[in-house]
Amino acid sequence: MASARRSAARLTRNAFFGIALSVQEYFALVARLLKSCVSRPFYRRDIVQQMDTIGVQSLFIVVLTGLFTGMVLALQSAVEMERFGATIYIGRLVGASTVRELGPVLTALMVTGRAGAGMAAAIGAMKVTEQVDALRTMGVDPVRRLVVPRFLAAIIMLPVLTIVADLVAIFGGLLIAVVKLDLTTELYMRSVYETLAQSGFILKFIPIDLIQGLAKPLAFGAIMAATSCFYGLRTSGGTEGVGRATTQAVVTTSILVLAVDYFLTQILIVMFVQ
Repeated sequence: MASARRSAARLTRNAFFGIALSVQEYFALVARLLKSCVSRPFYRRDIVQQMDTIGVQSLFIVVLTGLFTGMVLALQSAVEMERFGATIYIGRLVGASTVRELGPVLTALMVTGRAGAGMAAAIGAMKVTEQVDALRTMGVDPVRRLVVPRFLAAIIMLPVLTIVADLVAIFGGLLIAVVKLDLTTELYMRSVYETLAQSGFILKFIPIDLIQGLAKPLAFGAIMAATSCFYGLRTSGGTEGVGRATTQAVVTTSILVLAVDYFLTQILIVMFVQ
């Protein structure tokens, strides 16, 4: 019995140290990554290529996500709002929910499932086939060559994809408002504008809600790229290891996105909500 307890304690201790070491390595990679982002050389062609992979190639799934999210949100909200005769405010609900929360979070999760998994798999495959070691042998920093372009492309393209998702979601809500609820396009769009204008403006024409909605995808893009590349660089165990690293990257990134979203929301509320 005593031997079993000691064995269990040893396993727990080893697991704890393993997690602590992984966290340390993760933040060491992030620090090295941030330093590489502001120093030469810059691989501009790789950045543009990754912008295409992360942004353009994710456009279709982001559009579908935004469209059906807006339609479902309007449809479900109408069921409750019809009881109080408040269906004219559907635009307010869709606009506020999409721009502040659903657009950034759903876009980040969908892009993580597509582009984030691809990052982890691509770098993991290079790691197990010793291509990463070959880069080091040639004097090329793998972080600068493989991670930095993906990181910069992600923080550039996630806000762009979020704007697309927001617009498409608002359009999806408009379809339901016009077809199902017999509202006019003018009434719906005025309601969307009013809820965005209610929070105030920066520079007299940029809604504060939009600023809050675009601050989140910047953080989510950085998290997605850093986490996916981290697991890719740690891949071992051949092709099975690549699959394992890809799964870990997607799951961890999704959890971090949801957790960071909560804390960012708290910070933005303190900063902008009077």
